[in-house]
Order: sequence, then C-alpha cells, then structure tokens
Amino acid sequence: MHKPKKEADHGGKTLGVVQCRGAAGSQDDLRQLALSTGELLGCPLLVLDDTFHVAAHHLPLGFSDALFETAVRCGEITCEAGAIISKNAMLTAGWVDYVQLADSPYRRRFAPLISAGVRLGCLICVDTDGHLEKIPPQTWELVEHILSKQLFMEVSRQDKSSETVEDILMHLLDGVFSSAAHFQLQASGTYLADFHPLTFALIDLDTYHNAYAGKLHLKEELETQFPDSHPFLYQEDVFLFLHREGDGDIFSELAEEFQLKILISAPIDNLFTLPQLYRTAREALELMKDERFHGEAVCTAQQLRTPLLLKNLEGRGDLIPIALRRLAAHNREKDTQYCETLYHYLTCCHSLKKTSDALYTHRNTVLYRIRRLQEAFAIPLEEPSQHVDLLLGVSLILFDTKGVDFFLRAPKNEA
Repeated sequence: MHKPKKEADHGGKTLGVVQCRGAAGSQDDLRQLALSTGELLGCPLLVLDDTFHVAAHHLPLGFSDALFETAVRCGEITCEAGAIISKNAMLTAGWVDYVQLADSPYRRRFAPLISAGVRLGCLICVDTDGHLEKIPPQTWELVEHILSKQLFMEVSRQDKSSETVEDILMHLLDGVFSSAAHFQLQASGTYLADFHPLTFALIDLDTYHNAYAGKLHLKEELETQFPDSHPFLYQEDVFLFLHREGDGDIFSELAEEFQLKILISAPIDNLFTLPQLYRTAREALELMKDERFHGEAVCTAQQLRTPLLLKNLEGRGDLIPIALRRLAAHNREKDTQYCETLYHYLTCCHSLKKTSDALYTHRNTVLYRIRRLQEAFAIPLEEPSQHVDLLLGVSLILFDTKGVDFFLRAPKNEA
C-alpha cells in the first residue's frame, strides 16, 4: 500500500495558510480546509459531523484503505466505527485517542471537534507511518480549533430544510419536538410523512465481532436483510425500523454470526411516541447486558417488561412486607425454595398442578411448602387483598437473588 508523503513543515507559516483558506465560511471552504489540513499533517483524514456523516475529507493520491474509501464513497463511517466513538471514554471526555480498527492496517487518531462548548463532530486522521504522534501538540490544537470553528459556522448557517431524515429522527428521540404537529411539519417532504413501521430494534455493539473476512459491514447486512429499515447509529446502538412479524428469526441468525444483543421494541402506534418506546427499549437492552442474564441474544420489550419494572424498584426493600423479608432470610440460610414456590403459587392463581409444573416438583412437596408458608411464616395466602403486596414483594426478592433470568422462564401449560 502506498503511504502519502509527509509534509515536513508543521510551523506557523503553513498553519496560517490553512487558517486563511477556512476564513470565508462556506462548505467549499470546509472541504478546502480539510484538503489543506491533510497536506499539512501528511495524512488522509475525515471530518465528521455529529451524526457520523463525512462533512469533508482528504484522500491523498495512491493511498489505499478499504475502510477509509468506503466512508468517503458512502458519505458516512460504519456503525462499528461510530460505536467506537460513542463508547470511547477518552473521546466522550473531550480527549484525543488513537484507535486500531479491525478492518484496517492503520491506527487512527480520533479527536472531538468542539466549538462554543458544543460537540460538533470528530476529526479522524489515519496514521500511515507512525508520524502523527510526533506532531507538536500546539499544531493539533490549532488545526482542531480551525476545523471546529469552520464546522460550527456551517452548522449555524444550515436551515431546517437541509436536515437529513436521520437528523430529524435523532431530534425526535432526543425529545426536541414540543408537539406532534411540530414533528409532522419537520417530517413533511420526507419518507417519514407516510411511514408506518411495526416496531424498531436496538442492536448493542459491545460484543460485536465480524467473524468472516470480506463479509459485509453490519449496516449493509441489515439493509439487505431488512428492506426499508433505515438503520443508523444513535447513542451507542444501531437503531432500525421493522415491518414484519417474523423478523426475530433473522435477528437470531445475525446475533449469532456477529455476536450481538438485540432488543425488539413494543409496537409503534405513531412515530411521535418513539421517545417513550426508545427509553423502555434502551433500559431493556441494558438488562440483557447484566452479567446474570443468560437468556436469548434477541428479546422483545414485552418479554422483559416485568424485570424492567422490578429493576426500577431495585433497592426498595421498604416495599417488601416484613414476613417476606424473614422468608427470604430463611430461603438464603437454609437454601430452600419457599420464595420461588410462593411466586409461582401466586402467578398460577393458587393452582397446585400449575405450580408443581412450573417448579418441576411433586404436588405433595408443593402442598407441604404452601402449608409451611402459612403456618411457619404467617404468609396470608387466603387474603386476596394481600396478594398484590405479596407478589410484588416476592418478585423484588427473586429479582435481587436470581436476576432477570428467573422471570424469563415461562411455566409449562397444563396438559
């Protein structure tokens, strides 16, 4: 692979030329500024906006790198690279970091572009021969300041009509729109004006791995498998719309192939409700990342609804009746299953058979435990008014001791 020739002078004279070229304040000036900066630093580079789209770039003649060229050609970086930026603690804190991406032989220098306290995007410089770390800090500081200022001028100049659909969706998820009418006004003229997806999916990239050399990047694979899904990176996850009931099977294959965790949302009534649905879906996806979670790699928000409610009540021991706290202590000290038995007895509407089936335990054993719950622990099973308190209390205990997995095991149906 050919490596671009390194610019020898990083001094003030050359920087002055770069600064002058970026003074006028147009998008052409940003592109010219990126070109001049790349020549100055002696490296290929990308200037990204805050949605990970390529605002400007410098691609030296003879430089070959498939990942870089794909970003230039598509006008955006891959979801994988975007996730690295979103999750990188150094970048999130406003610092610079060098990162080695799996699909490229070159390290990249990632630097956030910040102006007036607002994070506008990112400068990615490809270190083709290891010389970037030798460039003086004051050179980097001035280059990033000039690019940030130019990017800020461009963003400030853009009107609402120039927003991409992704921008509108991100603003919707961020809660920017004050009313449904405001959102509909912004969405008019885009596919969102008459768009009725069934649900959406969130894909966590923490454990992402592409096991096959030459395999399509995740976004391309998603666009192939899920037509009209419009995948994009939001916060730390890939967000995409779904239109078919049976998409879960395809997701299971993708999750195994790419080592992903995927959460499918509740049904979408209308697009303006996305922020609420997203918040629930994001919290549910976090539950799937709990070290005690050993469920499927693909779950629905409905499957995790009960654990999610309990998660939001975590630490509220004051809501657990004292009789149940004593029962939990006995369960823990004697390694018994009284709490599990109580939970299933309540959720199975006092049916001994269904409770026995759920516990995979003989009916007589369950009957003995039920009597002990009443006689030894004073659990008021015969008082309907106490059932909600008992079920909530024992559920909080089991969520704390057993984790999410306990609530994903459905009782067997009665034969």
